[in-house]
Amino acid sequence: MRTKVAIIGSGPAGLLLGRLLECAGIETVILERRSQEYVLGRIRAGVLEQGTVELLDRAGVGEKLHAEGLVHEGVEFCFDGDRHRFNFQELIGRTVTVYGQTEVTRDLMRARDRSGLTTIYEAENVSLHDFDGDAPKVRYVKDGVEHQLACDFIAGCDGYHGVSRASVPGDALRTFERVYPFGWLGILVDKPPVADELIYAHHERGFALCSMRSPTRSRYYVQVPSSDRVEEWSDQRFWDELRRRVDEEAADDLMTGPSIEKSIAPLRSFVAEPLRFGRLFLAGDAAHIVPPTGAKGLNLAASDVAALAEALIEFYAERSSAGIDGYSARVLSRIWKAERFSWWMTSILHTFPDTDPFGRRIQRAEFDYLRTSAAAARSMAENYTGLPF
Repeated sequence: MRTKVAIIGSGPAGLLLGRLLECAGIETVILERRSQEYVLGRIRAGVLEQGTVELLDRAGVGEKLHAEGLVHEGVEFCFDGDRHRFNFQELIGRTVTVYGQTEVTRDLMRARDRSGLTTIYEAENVSLHDFDGDAPKVRYVKDGVEHQLACDFIAGCDGYHGVSRASVPGDALRTFERVYPFGWLGILVDKPPVADELIYAHHERGFALCSMRSPTRSRYYVQVPSSDRVEEWSDQRFWDELRRRVDEEAADDLMTGPSIEKSIAPLRSFVAEPLRFGRLFLAGDAAHIVPPTGAKGLNLAASDVAALAEALIEFYAERSSAGIDGYSARVLSRIWKAERFSWWMTSILHTFPDTDPFGRRIQRAEFDYLRTSAAAARSMAENYTGLPF
């Protein structure tokens, strides 16, 4: 087979890139090593920046998002029981939308299926070749038969453990990483959320987050040591711990129930540089990982592929390589700003093994500064709702 752009990975990054290129008349083939059901079964966050919502609208897949998504005009921070709401609409005139990543993926899959475009699931032994020249190709095995896909460009949207970044020669890549000594134990429950907006809570026992997926389904998290296992946490133990970490009003209003999903997500910060290698580009989790504290993972992937789509469209429309030459520097500038914000959110809201009384006082001072300084609150709101793409 031959196509213009071979996209590795059918998560939201790969699917959105395919959709944006489709809208410009650029042919793509998507290769995915997992089944479609497996991809849709991934439980991920769902806070969309305003820019991500606008991008999905431009891609023509925003109808269900607007029908079912929950628009939030603010967020709440809680420190040792003191709770404060930050009103994004009043501070900077922007909002975020709660809409699950699984739903974003499903919407993009349906749009691609309706267009009759090629997505190859359960593609095994995927390997990338000759992307340092003008004729890259991708080889893979499907149903025991080896295939080759010739293309003009390869977009690596296959996540942190994917083949795309692993195909880059080690001496051409530099990575930056910070692994945190804790994770988030999260549960999904079919109960109404405890509040209309997200509550981020800092407590001496650790961080907690009260979130939601819909008006009837809630998602809650507590910080746990990275050595903990899900099996060690019964539902009752989780609810007891969550109540200790939030303020008294939230603890009283919390509606508990049996978990329908429970997992522990490790926290890490990771960035690869550069993100272009000849005719191969990295985007999404293949390029970076952020702690979930700042709700930036999916949104960064969206901004990556928005820039990459723009560069590829420029190449085919104008035969100009300016956009693809500048892709890496352009997206890395935004990536590092999002990494900084996610690190900052993680630093002020979590307890660290080496945090002494001075460190906790600094965290408290940061919280007090945020709630008393309009400038600080606007800065937080600007970053949380999303910097320009």
